[in-house]
Amino acid sequence: MEERQYDLIFICRPDTPEPDIDKVIATLEHAATEKGGKIEKTEKWGRKRMAYRVQRLREGFYVYMVVRSTHGEVVKELERRLKVADAVMKYLTVRVDEELKRQEKLKKHRERRAARRPRKTAAPAAPAAPAPASGGEQAAAQS
Repeated sequence: MEERQYDLIFICRPDTPEPDIDKVIATLEHAATEKGGKIEKTEKWGRKRMAYRVQRLREGFYVYMVVRSTHGEVVKELERRLKVADAVMKYLTVRVDEELKRQEKLKKHRERRAARRPRKTAAPAAPAAPAPASGGEQAAAQS
């Protein structure tokens, strides 16, 4: 089965102590490996201002994770655990491997179209047009 990649971002309450945030991360890592997935990267972005109020709060502690799995059960389990974690206010999971595949497909399509287009070469120089006759030659030609 093909491997999928997910981006997972969650926001903890700003007053959550660092050890409690580490405990949430450890719980998610354990749940992912238990279900056959892998957390490739974990970044603590720190305390940041949110775009809108969540539970009457204007700030939150952001955590970003990259999760790889061969099936969606891993993500369902992670989301279930995030829902019941007291420290977590919001979370978002996005499957990104489909977007990466789509970008690769578009790139190949553009390359094929570019290969089919006729290449522009320098146009051959146009033959020199005869010089217009001067006024005296025109009068002689008319008579």
